[in-house]
Amino acid sequence: MTKQGWLALMTGALFLTSCGEDKKAETVDPLAESRARPVIQNYAALTSANYAEVVRQAHSLQEAIEAFVANPTDATMAAARAAWIEARVSYGQSEAYRFYGGPIDNEDTGPEGQINAWPLDEAYIDGVEENYDAGIINATEEYPELTQELIASLNERDGETNIASGYHAIEFLLWGQDVSETGPGNRPPTDFVSGEETTRTNADRRRQYLSLVTKQLVEDLESVEAQWKPTQGTYGQAFGAESPKAAVLKILTGLGSLSGAELAGERMTVAYDNKDQEDEHSCFSDNTHADLYNNALGIQNVYLGRYGSVSGPGLSSLVAEVNPALDQKMKERLQASLDAIRAIPVPFDQAILGADNSPGRQKVKAAIDALRAQTDTLVEVATALGITLNLE
Repeated sequence: MTKQGWLALMTGALFLTSCGEDKKAETVDPLAESRARPVIQNYAALTSANYAEVVRQAHSLQEAIEAFVANPTDATMAAARAAWIEARVSYGQSEAYRFYGGPIDNEDTGPEGQINAWPLDEAYIDGVEENYDAGIINATEEYPELTQELIASLNERDGETNIASGYHAIEFLLWGQDVSETGPGNRPPTDFVSGEETTRTNADRRRQYLSLVTKQLVEDLESVEAQWKPTQGTYGQAFGAESPKAAVLKILTGLGSLSGAELAGERMTVAYDNKDQEDEHSCFSDNTHADLYNNALGIQNVYLGRYGSVSGPGLSSLVAEVNPALDQKMKERLQASLDAIRAIPVPFDQAILGADNSPGRQKVKAAIDALRAQTDTLVEVATALGITLNLE
């Protein structure tokens, strides 16, 4: 979803309900300070904890990649790939904190476009089967010196698929093109080896590019983590002090936007409709099924108020106070989405193929439907809390 999109969502009006089907809602202020403040502060705490884990895993990824570029072998490449997959776990869950102009996707300063932009035109970065001389890495005359500043300046230049940095640039360099019907890409480590053993020209620049984009990713994630720390002058501290109406609107906008337009829509329905692996999220590593699951898990985390060792009152506690049946329904929707995503056969790029009655496509469609139902229930939750949630 574009930044303009979530900005439009944030124009939703706020009001406190005075009537409803549940008589309790007539007498209970759903966002009373005494109940809402702990929820808001716990949200800020679990966000901080999630981004701290994101940065920790990004550092582990950087260490593995530096070991790989120093000595490109099957073993060091496998370790780097494993570190990338592990790093996606916490980051996927953290996407529940997006879509309302927070530190990661602030209109002017947010680095999200350098972190997780997709789909990626792999030929923009490096050679592909159709043209081994393609990409920034092989453009030695146009870009004689590779730097972080150059790569950042080229990210999303002249087209939204011209992705030069972030998780998926690293993914492409580690796995290469995915031309397999049964597994991910299979780039050999010798693409990064100079001399007689090399399988691609410009191996030295390929090593340098991989190292630079990983360094940039770590720095971008650290900048987001710093803004959510509970210290003086940070976004996280300011968020914890926002009015209940404003803060809960942001929380629900993040959950609803990720659940509906982003996850059910761009990340699943587009791939389902087009039957094209280029439209899946992690198309080089075949990690899309895990990406989807962790996104949905992040939504459940926020609703229940938990992440890792951090646990406290979530939106669930506010909803249960005014409408226990709706709270139970929301919990069941969240779990149903997770179960439906887990049921999708792997790899995702094969599950989307075939006729609509094929087992894979039926599972993908069921997950999309579950996420849409979950999104509708999030709107009901917002209404129960006296908030009008305008979602795409």
